[in-house]
Amino acid sequence: MDAGEAMRVNRALNKMSKLYRAAKARKLAALGLHPGQDVLLWILAREPEGMTVSQLAASLGVEPPTATRSLARLEGGGWFRREAVPSDRRQVRIVVTDAGHELVPGIERAWAELAEEALGEASAAEREAALGALERANDRLRGLVGDGVLAEE
Repeated sequence: MDAGEAMRVNRALNKMSKLYRAAKARKLAALGLHPGQDVLLWILAREPEGMTVSQLAASLGVEPPTATRSLARLEGGGWFRREAVPSDRRQVRIVVTDAGHELVPGIERAWAELAEEALGEASAAEREAALGALERANDRLRGLVGDGVLAEE
């Protein structure tokens, strides 16, 4: 790849990343969430019995202290509760409340709207080609840096 093409790729990916995050932040703000909190709440909501912080961290691909900080930022929303784990008093299970479950369709709707807005009028074949290229690029980059970089996503 020559320098001009490399610059074009670099610029396009950087711009898309910033614009996508800003657009996602606006959509999530309408729900009272920040980027990253949507995924956390969505993952928790998929587990009717809840999850420990360690399980949540593993699902998110982050360290437990990062998951704990993320939960602390969500605490005031009333979207989850903490319950003691009867078999291990050192552990706490995070369980989504009814209010949290009611938020999930809005999260999914925001994701769908954003995906539709981002891809616009691309045909099914163009969408598949773009998605495939992005997924392959993500895989190559993950091979370079590992999954830990996604901790702040």
